[in-house]
This record gives sequence, C-alpha cells and structure tokens, in this order.
Amino acid sequence: MALNRKVGFFKGLKYKGGGPMWAWVLHRTSGLAMVVFVGLHIIAGFLTQQFGSEAGIAINTIYENDIFQLVIFFLVIFHAVNGLRVVILDLITPLLEYQREAIWLEWLIIMALYSLVIFSVLHDVMMG
Repeated sequence: MALNRKVGFFKGLKYKGGGPMWAWVLHRTSGLAMVVFVGLHIIAGFLTQQFGSEAGIAINTIYENDIFQLVIFFLVIFHAVNGLRVVILDLITPLLEYQREAIWLEWLIIMALYSLVIFSVLHDVMMG
C-alpha cells in the first residue's frame, strides 16, 4: 500500500524540519536560480552579438544592477558551501549526528564570505 503524500503548501511550511529542511529548500532554489541566470546570460549574449537586440542589452542592464549582483553572489556562495557540507556529511557518516551544528558552521562561513562580497560591491559603488 502506497503512502498518501498529498500535503498542501501551507501545511508543508509547518513541517518541523528546521534548519536542515530550509537548507534543502534553499539549495534547490539557488541551484534553479543559477541555471536560469546562466541561461538568460547566454540568451542575452546571443541576442546582443547576433542581432544587436535591445532585449539582450536590457537583460545585461539587469545583471549590472548592484542588488541583483548581491543576490546572485549570495545564491552561489550558499549553494557552494551547502553542497560542500552535504558532501562532507555523506563521506563521513558519523558526522550526520552533528548535522545541525554543521549548518550553523555553514552559515558562519557563508556570512564571512558574503561580507567580503558586500564590501567589494559597496566599494565599487562608492568609487565608481
């Protein structure tokens, strides 16, 4: 007999999975966002180079926005560090017991790296 897995969106948000669940959701979302970003980047380059299209230039203008850059940098850093955490926990299975602590360490590393990104982007804004 199969399990009934019909769970609504809001009921799913009430799931008490905590940090590991939200890390899973954000990892999938950041991966999808990066795929969309790269795809649009390729399309914008093609449209601009082949046709001199205004659509390609408009997409590139969005990419040059500082807020957009901060969001993309955050997603890339999170995806990389979270992926590294998952790989380490998969390879060293006794560490699975400390998954929540690993997530706290992950966020510490992410915030340290992201603060460098924020400093760099703000420095470029102020200087340029």
